[in-house]
Amino acid sequence: MADAPRGLHFGTAGVPFSAADDSSVAGIERIRALGLDAMEIEFVNGVKMGLDTAAKVKETAGRLGVRLSVHAPYHINFNSENPGIRLQSRERLLKTARVAAACGAPSVVFHAAFYGQDPAEKAYDAVRRELADVQSVVRTERLPVSLRVETMGKRAQFGTLDEVLALCRDVDGLQPCLDFSHLYAREGKVNSYGEFERVLTKVARKLGPRSLRNAHIHIAGIQFGDKGEIKHLNLEETEFRYDEWLQALRDLGVEGLVICESPNLEADAVLLKKLYAAQASR
Repeated sequence: MADAPRGLHFGTAGVPFSAADDSSVAGIERIRALGLDAMEIEFVNGVKMGLDTAAKVKETAGRLGVRLSVHAPYHINFNSENPGIRLQSRERLLKTARVAAACGAPSVVFHAAFYGQDPAEKAYDAVRRELADVQSVVRTERLPVSLRVETMGKRAQFGTLDEVLALCRDVDGLQPCLDFSHLYAREGKVNSYGEFERVLTKVARKLGPRSLRNAHIHIAGIQFGDKGEIKHLNLEETEFRYDEWLQALRDLGVEGLVICESPNLEADAVLLKKLYAAQASR
């Protein structure tokens, strides 16, 4: 397992728009040119990277000092009533983990499930069982990756903060991906310094203080309604108080990756990194 990162490292969800082309190698090179520190490789529509390319990605990231993570395909549902879909979900997550390991990316982010017609408690039990089996394979294959279950923004999706933290306690080795935009959209709150602080304090209380020293965080502007998330927006187009959010991260000593998912991608990632640096001089 790679060492936990020191400090906060800012990057993009996918290849920056200003990269020379849409390859992961070009994306990593552009990340470094922009003065950013990290990139999440997006396998959201399927894992289509071969091991030769993964080796090039690993070499480029290592040479340039860019930290990587990956996002598994969206087509995962560990609460499906169809056993074939559950099996495919396992296979997709494991394939992502194997390629992530080849890339030198220590974190694999994924969306766990939909509730469907099930109560939250039943969905939780199904997801827990499936992920325990996946983690068993990860350990058997000695893959140097952490699977990270994401907090979700739509109320039909499994992934409240409490569900994610409980899973990470119940399934050995599982870690959270804290998407603060999703937390805001799902509840219509978690948008002030005090609320950001309470979320981070709860994470540390449930998972231990070290969980804040190896965090994986998603952020973007967001539009939401009665059912939660509608779509991502640029940070300056929403009411999300990202300056207070950054201050809370600093005050609680959070370290790890901050991955920006705004439509303008690298522009907001650079904005956040500069603002975070400016806060240090206040």
